[in-house]
Amino acid sequence: MTAGHVPWPPGTAARYRAAGHWRGQTFGALLTSLASAYGDRTAVVGGATRWTFAELDDRAHRMASGLAAAGFVAGERVVVQLPNVPDFLPVVFGLWRAGVLPVFALPAHRGSELRHIAGQSGAAGIITVGEHERHDHTATAREVAADTASVRRVLVAGSEEFEALAATAPRELPDPDPAGVAFLQLSGGSTGLPKLIPRTHDDYLYSVRESARICALRPDSVYLAALPVAHNFPLSSPGVLGALHAGAATVMAPRPDADTAFRLIEAERVTITGVVPPLAAAWVQAAGRTGRDLSSLEVLLVGGAKCGRELAERIGPALGCRLQQVFGMAEGLVCYTRLDDPEDIVLETQGRPISLDDEIRVVDPETGEDVPDGASGALLTRGPYTIRGYYRAEEHNATAFTGDGFYRTGDLVRRTPGGHLEVVGRAKEQINRGGEKVAAEEVENHLMAHPAVLDAAVVAVPDPYLGERTCAYVVPVAGAEPTGPELRTFVRGRGVAAFKVPDLVQVVGEFPVTGVGKTSKRELRAALAALARKE
Repeated sequence: MTAGHVPWPPGTAARYRAAGHWRGQTFGALLTSLASAYGDRTAVVGGATRWTFAELDDRAHRMASGLAAAGFVAGERVVVQLPNVPDFLPVVFGLWRAGVLPVFALPAHRGSELRHIAGQSGAAGIITVGEHERHDHTATAREVAADTASVRRVLVAGSEEFEALAATAPRELPDPDPAGVAFLQLSGGSTGLPKLIPRTHDDYLYSVRESARICALRPDSVYLAALPVAHNFPLSSPGVLGALHAGAATVMAPRPDADTAFRLIEAERVTITGVVPPLAAAWVQAAGRTGRDLSSLEVLLVGGAKCGRELAERIGPALGCRLQQVFGMAEGLVCYTRLDDPEDIVLETQGRPISLDDEIRVVDPETGEDVPDGASGALLTRGPYTIRGYYRAEEHNATAFTGDGFYRTGDLVRRTPGGHLEVVGRAKEQINRGGEKVAAEEVENHLMAHPAVLDAAVVAVPDPYLGERTCAYVVPVAGAEPTGPELRTFVRGRGVAAFKVPDLVQVVGEFPVTGVGKTSKRELRAALAALARKE
């Protein structure tokens, strides 16, 4: 068992195996079986690359052997920061075959996040790209490696060194334990930097299989990976892994904009894809003026943030496809509206859980008592693919999970009598900026590193396109006069993802306080958010 991983209780694990949820299959074994069943069918397309299942399997085998020859050993962790390129798949399947755990970083992450991720995971290596979206990822990775004692090697996709590893003669390696941790994902990070989420082969493949079934994927489906594939949503809901499981092709989109996506939908006859609500809104607007043939598109999944009814009603008529709402989290629970659900359910709710063994509680946030259907409350969940604890985070786990193993999601929901959930808000102090989660505390800490800043509070303000955007209120040091542009440039220079740089900065003389003269950050943010909404 991987150190730092909180396992399911033995009796619970036995029940999930008996139910057929956990089948004792690893990701590597899955790909081998898919290559046997769908060998000559197209598995992945990206740029000039077009690999069949057999070719993908072969490259993953060679990559695994190359990684082992390079000194990576089973149980080690390697940070993977790759954009939507075909090499993403042989890299992660190669790591899985070698028993090495991928740690999924996002292309938007910069030095601050990578340093934390590599340090927290004890990563032995970083696999990244050269320049992407005008950022030198290689230079950043090497700087992080120099600062992180555990990191021995940086590999750059497309380099001679990388291609030599990918051409290594394949050899059989021991199959890892399917009950063991397969990889680490990142939490949304409601306070500070993200936590690491350990997912096993058994639990994640159950989610992948059921997602592919619920979304009706079939061998002639074509999935467009429009969002960054390291996100849980485009990775597995049903994502690239669900497409592979169904014998379907995945098309890697280098960017998610409508022009790029529509061109690929037309060229590759894409049948299904997934986007966040702001992107869905942009596609709906662009559809009215495009000359592209989008007639192949059957299903658009919308998730990552709540899709309101006004937008939901416009998707079908504009894009000529069915809407399927998704609500989930990297920690586990995933809900879908079903393709045969009544229209009102699809337009108004974010779906119902994948599994009959997903246990859902909706409780009063103050008392912890269950509330009746139709009433809003805090969402708690446990089940066959929801973790029982974050990786190496004992102190945080004590508050994030109940004593009997329910995960406190931080979401506020209403449950219908039919079991569908409608997301109504969040209990956690986290800003959902177009599907990207921004921890207020993390950005506040960066702002307060500026010598002219005495205190900072970051709040969410409504935005018609992103859903929420970030507004930073800053109290300056006496005599200092920092400007908004100066502070935004400073935060960007701290090496954080661009989506975390405050959209708005307001310099104020002091923060509002409660009647007793002081306030918690939670109350302060609430007061400032109310003020921002009035402005």
